[in-house]
Amino acid sequence: MKNVVIAQSGGPTPVINNSLRAVVETCQEYPKTFGTIYGGFHGIEGVLKEELLNLSEQPPEEIALLRTTPAAGAIGTCRYKLKAHQKEDFDRILEVFRAHDVGYFFYIGGNDSMDTAHKVSVLAAREGVELVVVGIPKTIDNDVGDPDFQLIDHTPGYGSVARYWAYAIQNANEENRGSSPADPVLVIQAMGRKIGFIPAAARLGDPNREMPLQIYVPESGLSLEDLAENVNRELLRNGRCLVVVSEGFNVGEIGEVKDAFGHTEFSASETTVQQVVVNYLNRAGLKARGAARGQVPGTDQRHAMIYASVPDLEEAYGVGVKAVEIARAGQTGLMATLLRHPGAVYSVYFDQVPLEKVANSERKFPASWLSENRIDVTDDFVAYARPLIGSEWVSIPLVNGIQRFARLKPIFAETKLPGYIPQAYR
Repeated sequence: MKNVVIAQSGGPTPVINNSLRAVVETCQEYPKTFGTIYGGFHGIEGVLKEELLNLSEQPPEEIALLRTTPAAGAIGTCRYKLKAHQKEDFDRILEVFRAHDVGYFFYIGGNDSMDTAHKVSVLAAREGVELVVVGIPKTIDNDVGDPDFQLIDHTPGYGSVARYWAYAIQNANEENRGSSPADPVLVIQAMGRKIGFIPAAARLGDPNREMPLQIYVPESGLSLEDLAENVNRELLRNGRCLVVVSEGFNVGEIGEVKDAFGHTEFSASETTVQQVVVNYLNRAGLKARGAARGQVPGTDQRHAMIYASVPDLEEAYGVGVKAVEIARAGQTGLMATLLRHPGAVYSVYFDQVPLEKVANSERKFPASWLSENRIDVTDDFVAYARPLIGSEWVSIPLVNGIQRFARLKPIFAETKLPGYIPQAYR
């Protein structure tokens, strides 16, 4: 019997804690295999600092509440990149695992996190440390995997952000319909640094194309000038226009700020893509009275539990269960994955893929799913994404009208090693 460490990394999702819950509850079903279950507090940083939250000692009702607790507040996340030259960090991870008799490491995250898990798995094998490492996928961007969707059909987290945008565009359309005499153009910025799956989801709110909606994904290759021409053509036709633009749409210099993974943090940069687009449209002139207005939904896209997709919640739990099954079989260096059964009725099954195949992977939005004019997506995309958002509202426990989220007790493992500062922070 060996102990367990679970950690998570990168941006959170509405359903990430359901994968965490799945690992805890499934490990507890096999007490002869899995010992104490720890959460790396704030991801791999918590492991490096020997900050291990005891999840085995938490009240079962709090673990159950993780199902509808969004984002990463339960055990925290981080954006700490383990680079190949950081030998001290890698040695420290194994030292912490040895000190706490850890034999199983589950890492929940995106492509960079799978890279970290892969590196830890390889190092443990090379050093002769008995450690089973299993990755659990999550990312709202849906960019983990291959262009042919053979490694993973979609990542847990994407279905919920897609649902958010399906509903957000419906609400925005009502705003624009009423306000169009003064504000004929509404520009809304969607998350999605390099890939268009998130802005594309706005089409799910208008599958019959009844709105004057234009969608600009990073892969479109269009310019600001093209955007303005398209918007003015729509204004001449309908007198109003909704523009959903990816934060990764190329508008030139925005004073970008990068995180430890090297990814642009658009919400922390000097200006926003939305503001650049609004300014450009208003300076260039609109073929209608009034001005363009803009808005930037923030991290609510990835933490609003009221918009969570029920299938997404179920699948996030399923990949967690699959990860434990992989670990229980003694297999290491793998990621739990989900794939879609062929056929008209949507259903998925859970499988496994080598971590090295998904580490640092970054698929693009398929060119075949972009419309000919490159400001819309095709019905094939709608058919792919529609089942992911579900058809019912998630049920969230309320106490006195307030959402009741999990609140884990600060029960930490006793430290056994000297203090440590992660290499990148020195």
